[in-house]
Amino acid sequence: MLQKAMKFVLLQAVITCFAPTCINAQDINNAGSTAYSIDSCRQLAINNNKQLRIKAEKVRAAGYQKKEAAAAYLPALDFAGGYTYNQKEISVFGSDQLLPIKSFDGKGYSFDLVTGPDGKPIMVDGKPVPKQMAYLPKEALSYDIHNVFFGAITLTQPIYMGGKIVAMNKITHYAEELARALQDDAAEDVIYSVDAAYWQVVSLRAKLDLATNYVALLDTLQRNVKAMVEQGVATRSDLLTVDVKLNQANVDLTKVDNGLRLSRMALAQICGLPVDTEMILADENPTYNTTQHPESEPAATTYNMADVYSRRPDLRALETGVKITQQQSKVAMSSMLPNLALVGAYSFSNPNMFNGFKNRFAGAFSVGAMLKIPLWHWGGNYNKYKAAKSEETIMKLQVEDAKEMIALQVSQASFKTREAVKTRIMTRSNLAKANENLRQATLAFREGIMTADNVMEAQTAWLKANSENIDAEIDERLTSTYLSKVLGTMTY
Repeated sequence: MLQKAMKFVLLQAVITCFAPTCINAQDINNAGSTAYSIDSCRQLAINNNKQLRIKAEKVRAAGYQKKEAAAAYLPALDFAGGYTYNQKEISVFGSDQLLPIKSFDGKGYSFDLVTGPDGKPIMVDGKPVPKQMAYLPKEALSYDIHNVFFGAITLTQPIYMGGKIVAMNKITHYAEELARALQDDAAEDVIYSVDAAYWQVVSLRAKLDLATNYVALLDTLQRNVKAMVEQGVATRSDLLTVDVKLNQANVDLTKVDNGLRLSRMALAQICGLPVDTEMILADENPTYNTTQHPESEPAATTYNMADVYSRRPDLRALETGVKITQQQSKVAMSSMLPNLALVGAYSFSNPNMFNGFKNRFAGAFSVGAMLKIPLWHWGGNYNKYKAAKSEETIMKLQVEDAKEMIALQVSQASFKTREAVKTRIMTRSNLAKANENLRQATLAFREGIMTADNVMEAQTAWLKANSENIDAEIDERLTSTYLSKVLGTMTY
């Protein structure tokens, strides 16, 4: 009687384990119209990620700086003007003036002097006295400068600035390339984080369904063992053993469910959606197993590192940094070289003195050249140049160090990818063996040659094999994604 009852319970448990969960599958199918694929999650993250939008603005700003630097080749046209109020006016004389007048005497001009009876000039204070004087009033040479308006339009054309303008244009060009490389590198980081969060949700969803099936198996077993205890064909100890396993399975189910909810929130946050968005993923499936996904090809053991270096955006950013420091050295060198510029101006003022003093606007053109030759700065400019060369050396060393780290990354990622493939193959094999083991245990128990404890051990092994297989599937996908990232072949 006991053997028949246990066989019935075991058959029900096996059916529960292997049967697909119809309700969950229906939920997925109903949500299929709004299911998020991994590509759609990537696109959402790229469009909504704040850091990527910042990087995009930096690229745009670098483009504007590039145009700004190009404008330095062209002549600059400026206007400057002003107004000044003066308290006092200007007077050439401090008082009225008397100026002696010369007369033409047939031989030349000479002063007509006052003479005495003896015909000699009369002297006053040791000076002769002229007969005629010109009267110059003070007001005649006093000018109103209370309100002065002035301005100038200047045109400056650089001729030679020591190579500074050419270097600055190259710097801004490289800066735009640097901003784009950093944007690509940040995008790859976002893509990898999206993939990790996406497959974490898929993994937890598969484990949730697995845990649900396992709880259903133990729940059925508990009900039947309880009935057997009431009939006296099983002991309380058997029931307590099943109760303990069922309670632990429910605790594990709750943990997986909580983890799945938190993982969905994390994925929604990465995609730029509200954290309470219920994201149903296209790869969610309650019957997640190895038959859904074809076996991927194993990773290569060696790669052409020159091609890898050319594809890595972070290395491109460092190499662009070397080019920038080289141009910065030229900018520092320009401070020790002559600077020549052509200058033209039209200056005007009110009042003006171009044709007498007049209270009206008038101006004139002027053209000239300005030359600046550095002579002696106590080594300041030279030390600035040497510091720039040191920065260039530092950047070159950083590039070499980065290449070594990238080579290590590629080797490690390739090794992990190959190991993930091997692990997935082994877990598939273990899963097949666990299924067969459970089937054999069921048949053996039905024939009465195996105990219930043996069957429960087979069930536990089946649960573990399924869980490890899910982990291996997800790990294979993540290691493959990471390998494409370190190889610079990630597409998005």
